[in-house]
Parts: sequence; C-alpha cells; structure tokens
Amino acid sequence: MAKQQIKYYCQNCGAQHAKLLGKCTTCNEWGTVVEEIIQKETKNTRSWQSISKAKKVAKAVKINAISLQEEDRYKTNNKELDNVLGGGIVKGSVILLGGEPGVGKSTLILQIALQIPQKVLYVSGEESQNQIKMRGERLSIKGFKLNQLDSDCLILTETKTQNIFKAIEEHQPEIVVIDSIQTLHTDYIESSPGSISQIRESAAELIKFAKETATPVLLIGHINKEGSIAGPKILEHMVDVVLQFEGDRNHTYRILRANKNRFGSTAELGIYEMLGTGLREIENPSEILISEKDASLSGTAIAATLEGMRPLMIEVQALVSTAVYGTPQRSATGYNIKRLHMILAVLEKRAGFRLGAKDVFLNIAGGIKVDDPAIDLAVVVAILSSNEDEAIPQNYCFAAEVGLAGEIRAVNRIEQRILEAEKLGFDTIIVSKYNKIPQKKYTIDVVKVSKIEEVFNRLF
Repeated sequence: MAKQQIKYYCQNCGAQHAKLLGKCTTCNEWGTVVEEIIQKETKNTRSWQSISKAKKVAKAVKINAISLQEEDRYKTNNKELDNVLGGGIVKGSVILLGGEPGVGKSTLILQIALQIPQKVLYVSGEESQNQIKMRGERLSIKGFKLNQLDSDCLILTETKTQNIFKAIEEHQPEIVVIDSIQTLHTDYIESSPGSISQIRESAAELIKFAKETATPVLLIGHINKEGSIAGPKILEHMVDVVLQFEGDRNHTYRILRANKNRFGSTAELGIYEMLGTGLREIENPSEILISEKDASLSGTAIAATLEGMRPLMIEVQALVSTAVYGTPQRSATGYNIKRLHMILAVLEKRAGFRLGAKDVFLNIAGGIKVDDPAIDLAVVVAILSSNEDEAIPQNYCFAAEVGLAGEIRAVNRIEQRILEAEKLGFDTIIVSKYNKIPQKKYTIDVVKVSKIEEVFNRLF
C-alpha cells in the first residue's frame, strides 16, 4: 500500500498549493481551494499499457532527416465537423468538445458515432444504455432512422478507466468516445470523480493510449460558469484539438468552433440547426444569418465577412436612442464592445456625428460572434441609419475596415466577399478604394470609397 499524499488544488483554475488557502493566489477566487487525497500506484504500470503491444524508446533525429507524412484521417460524413477539424479525425488524436449544458454535445457526438463507417466504442458515464438508445431512435441521419442504419457503434456505460480499457482490449474499436471526461475516475487517485487530479490522471491515461495505439479519442467536457472547460487548464494543453459548441438553448442554431487544432486551422466555423430529429448541417449559413423582412427597417446593414475559408453575409442591427437616464448606455451582442466604443469615438471626432449623449445598442443577427474587422463599415452604416431613422436599401452590402482617422481601410480576400454577395443577389457592395480588385466583369456594382462622409452622402 503506497503512502497517502494530500495536495491542495484550486477547483477553478487547477493551480496546486502547498497548504489550504481561503483565496487562490493564481485566479484570486475565494473558497475554491480544496484538499485532495492522492495515492499513486506502487508499480510503474498503467491500465493502457496492457493494450500497447510494443514499447519503443524515442531517439533524437536531425530535423532534416525527418520525413514528412500526411496524417491519416477518418472522414466523419459530417461536412461541418470535417471542415472544422481540417479534413477529418486524425488517427491517434485526442479531441475535446466543450459546451453549455443542453446545447447538443452528446447529440452531435452520437450522430457522428452512428454514421461514421469505423467501429466506435461510445462510453457514457452520464446516461444509461436505454437513454442513449432512446436518443438514437429520435435521430434522423442522412434521412434514415436508427433501425435503418448499419451502424457499428458499441455502447458502454462505465466510469472506471480500468474497466474501460478492458472493454477496449476486448472489442478493439477504431474510435473511442468518452461522455464525459469529468465523470471518469481511476483507482490510482483516491479523490472523487470530477476533481482536478482525477480529470488530469484519467485524461493522461486516455491520451497515452491514443498515441500508442493510433486510436482517436473524442472527449466531451463540461464547462464552468465562466464558459471555459471545467477542470485544470492543463487538460486543454494536453489534447490535440479543443472544440467549442456554442448556441442559445432558446434558439435553434448551433456554432462549432476550433479553439485549438494541431492538425488544421482554428478559423473555421461549423453551423448546425437543432431539430427534433437531431442536428442538421447548414450548407449556406448566409441565408439564415440574414433575416427575411417585408418592409425596409432603419438600423440594419449587411456585412460580407469571412470565417476561415468560408464567406458569410451577416446582418448587423443597431439601435440609437436618446439617453433616458442621463448616462448613455453602450451594449454589443456578438461584437467587441471596445471596438464599438472606438467606432463611436471616430464618428464623433472625425465625422461630426453627435452620438455622445445617445444610447447605442448593437446586435449581430443569428447569435454568432464576429471578430472580422471587415464588418466595421456595416456597423457604422447601421448606427447612422438608426440615428437618421432612414433605411438602407436591402440590396446593399459592405466590406471594409474603419480606421481611427475615419478612413475606410482595405480588407483581405475581397474577391471572395464580392462573389458571395453576387451569388446571394445583392446589387451593390461598398468597399475601400485601396482594395486591389481583379479586373473582372461582376454583375454586382462595386463602389469604392475612402472616407465615412462619402458613404453617408451616398446612402442618406
């Protein structure tokens, strides 16, 4: 029997302390440092080592002597997820998926497990086999119900890692799904499931197994009240891919983002619609991000933005009103509030619009968050439209950045933005005159401007 060790961890940030503290010195949260009893095993073995057939000793190699090999990937038959991952699931990779409770994490992973051609072991520590079967019966995958699918998906309800590895050794799956990492526990740590040390140890065993056997492991993770994945921050450093599944439970649309990806870009975006039959992939997001309305309304403008390689047309909504309580309010949903303050200061100082005594509210329609500076001009136009109470023509869209001097700055990949606007039937797109636009015949009218005043004079 190994000697017990007592360590102190912060449940919020995962920092380790030498003694019990009332306040964590790393994240400055009160009452989050807890005592955990840790008992390491006496032998230098792990449950995953019984699966590993041969142990190799690593040798140092010159970088020029290393031959590049393209990663082998499993196609998931889900275009949105494949795009976000960079082309599919890489063999031996560990993918961590986080999101709010009820947003659809388990539904997304179960859909993938049922439609992927590889043999999948779905390990659940939160639901029984009957509950998973009931959810599977509700799903409609590529138009087929569960009883019509020839799925090679195995369901295991277990939380002990030693038993999970025994099932893996018995069934030899090609992909392993863990729902969720916070429910697992190992015999080598005496603390309760969900604690810092249990999450770190369980994840370490799974990662070592994935690397030694080239078996992809998909982990579902809970998130805390700040929106980050619960457990130690080192968990996100250990895995290869960190995906964030976002969306309001009161709305039907869900967004899948890659916060970290060792095998692809982190700029890609996947959009789904939550239906009673599961998550439906949205092939043309621009159509859902632009609201359909019969009458022209003031305070709305369409921006041509990019998320990774995908062009999107999104609707920017603004409301400008007189400040009732004396102190003007500034609010932004889906847009950086500091950038909104900067744009309002530019309009006040450089363009002469008196907005200092008015409330300004900004919203990106569809519930998505946008960091692309190319929507600056659409934000300016939406604010001015609401302030003047004049509607922008519905066939206009915008793609330009606004500088501190009030100048309209060029943005990258302008041709892709123009072609997307043209495809969706817009008549006019306003861009910076400093953009180098290829000499092509566009059916859309490309208007070049250099200052905010030129945009205002043209529209109002």
